[in-house]
Amino acid sequence: MIDITVQQLKEKMDAGDALKIIDVREPYEHEEFNIGGDLIPLNSLPGALESLESFKDKEVVIYCRSGQRSGMAQQFLQQAGFVQVRNLIGGMLHWQAVFGR
Repeated sequence: MIDITVQQLKEKMDAGDALKIIDVREPYEHEEFNIGGDLIPLNSLPGALESLESFKDKEVVIYCRSGQRSGMAQQFLQQAGFVQVRNLIGGMLHWQAVFGR
């Protein structure tokens, strides 16, 4: 599965597409600004695998501040058998640059 741009994600969200959005940043970052993704910090992701099991065959979008941590999360989930994991290119920095707060 290829990565996703902020524009593509916003279109999917606005259209009400069924997808799981996960924020892998730290709680303080999520509190400062988020787009509604479920907060699962990167270091907590291994412990959350069981709760995410039902999304293994569904589209999952991972985001962080810049795309680096979410890229690691993407690789981890793919190795765990998730087949449609997409990393948000540029993360929240790019989202805010394009759409503001």
